[in-house]
Amino acid sequence: MPISRIATGIKRIPVIGATSSRQRRQFRLPRTSSSSLLAPHQTFMQYKISVLIFLKDRSGRFLMLQRAKAPNNGLWSPIGGKLEMPTGESPFECAIREAEEETGIQLENKDLHLFCMAAEKAYEGKGHWLMFLFECSKPLEALPADIDEGKFAFYTREEIDTLAIPETDREGLWDIYDKYHDRFVALKVDCLPGKPLQFEIEGLIPTENSE
Repeated sequence: MPISRIATGIKRIPVIGATSSRQRRQFRLPRTSSSSLLAPHQTFMQYKISVLIFLKDRSGRFLMLQRAKAPNNGLWSPIGGKLEMPTGESPFECAIREAEEETGIQLENKDLHLFCMAAEKAYEGKGHWLMFLFECSKPLEALPADIDEGKFAFYTREEIDTLAIPETDREGLWDIYDKYHDRFVALKVDCLPGKPLQFEIEGLIPTENSE
């Protein structure tokens, strides 16, 4: 009998434990995207890291910048900016660089007190922000010249409450400054659109019990 006929006459005997490619596909776990792990109200947004620097003149007035660019276009806030992520810039390095670039003042680490780390979730519905807030002990000798980001002015703490400032600043950040600028506080702010702002203190150094 020709070998070809013998081969066609052999029945394939299934091997115990073996699976076909079709069966193997059936055993595969379904792929899940990371977005499926989010709660229904959550969406992916970019996380940005920035600093705010609370500078004053010798009379104790705060330096405020009326921003000419987004975010917070047209609103008043302390100076600041985003960390240079590719260079691995630290929050202190960023604060020193931004202060010199925007006002000309030259600072050292000893001139800065980090009093707050604030995590703002879904700010303006566009992104998450992790902000490091610094109190500067070195005073400004004069009002800096205006820059591309906006114009400067000095205001007392009481006057700031009458300015057009970001909602998060009015409802929480300036209150945090008033209470904790000589301490350190970790703050979480839920800024989800369509909902009231929610502020939560996650950590405080020194704690209330240690006073």
